[in-house]
Amino acid sequence: MIATIEEAEEWATRVGYPVILKAKAGGGGRGMRIARSPEELPHLFHAAHAEAANAFGNGELYMEKFIENPRHIEFQILADEHGQVASLFERECSIQRRHQKLIEEAPSLQVSGKLREELGRTLCRCLADIGYQNAGTVEFLMDADHRLYFIEMNTRIQVEHPVTEMITGVDLVKAQLRIASGESLSDILPGKLEIRGHAIECRINAEHPQKFTPSAGQITVFNVPGGNGVRVDTAQYAEGVIPPYYDSLIAKLIVHGVDRQEAIARMERALSQFVVQGIETSISLHQEIFEDPGFRAGEFDTGFMERFLAARAGESTPAS
Repeated sequence: MIATIEEAEEWATRVGYPVILKAKAGGGGRGMRIARSPEELPHLFHAAHAEAANAFGNGELYMEKFIENPRHIEFQILADEHGQVASLFERECSIQRRHQKLIEEAPSLQVSGKLREELGRTLCRCLADIGYQNAGTVEFLMDADHRLYFIEMNTRIQVEHPVTEMITGVDLVKAQLRIASGESLSDILPGKLEIRGHAIECRINAEHPQKFTPSAGQITVFNVPGGNGVRVDTAQYAEGVIPPYYDSLIAKLIVHGVDRQEAIARMERALSQFVVQGIETSISLHQEIFEDPGFRAGEFDTGFMERFLAARAGESTPAS
């Protein structure tokens, strides 16, 4: 942990700028600041500390080397009490705004078969050595040379777990329950795990698709899409009320196809059929993203949304 600004300056010099400060006690983008020079560090250190203390009741920070224009790649893991650990491959989570994921897919176009196998084997060995038990997600940043940098491990199920379920056929929540009851992975998982097709998930949030302000209120119409390869995870319904006190996520729309092209086509159709009235949602934002040539070609990183929104704002600004 970085306790003082002097410590921060010392480690930043060792690691090399740019560096990123992160809150020890939480995530979601809070208590995070990027320092690109020694002159910026003192102010950003104090700002990150104050935000972390306010958000999480703990202002402690840690520091990492900041990777420019990375991709966000995470590996899904299952581990039982008998020392067996399995990797259920990776997810691509680079489409995000303010460190909040918007779209996830599996597998990643940037992870080769060799890297997938080698890293999966390494993660299984490491987690077996520490006696880990449960589902878990090991998260990385990938640089332009396809080098992976460890971020963190989430010791729980994650919002984007359905895309892994769609390409593996494994019910991860059911697997968690069976692991907790003492069963072994050899009984829970199929004999050989294989990637089957491509899956994409869109997070449908109750927020304005342009201003990103929360949208609370009563839903008047709630029509979810269906059909082959389409899944909707939600607890909402027509006449349901969205309160202003919680996370804005109201539904997860997941599609599966034989390849990424088919998955994109199915997602576009599903988004066009997803009707929510009474509140604002992010559905139209997702539709715009899926029309973007860079997204369709798989040419993006964690800075995609910043560039996308800047371009959209430019288009909507009338010429002088």
